[in-house]
Amino acid sequence: MQVESHVQRASDDWIIHTIMLKDVDVPFVFKRKKRYQSLQGARVNLTYYPSSVAVAGFTMEQMRVVRIKRA
Repeated sequence: MQVESHVQRASDDWIIHTIMLKDVDVPFVFKRKKRYQSLQGARVNLTYYPSSVAVAGFTMEQMRVVRIKRA
């Protein structure tokens, strides 16, 4: 899968990463203690499972990434 967008933001002592994949409308989210190299335009292999999060009173679907590797 090819990454279209990769955003990193700090939350307490974790860095939350959100990636969007080409032809997929759902965000993929994972956490790390350190910043990650930019994955913009890279091809990656993912292991993930579906989850949902409540934002501003409505439920939004997202994928929780368990394992990510550059292909």
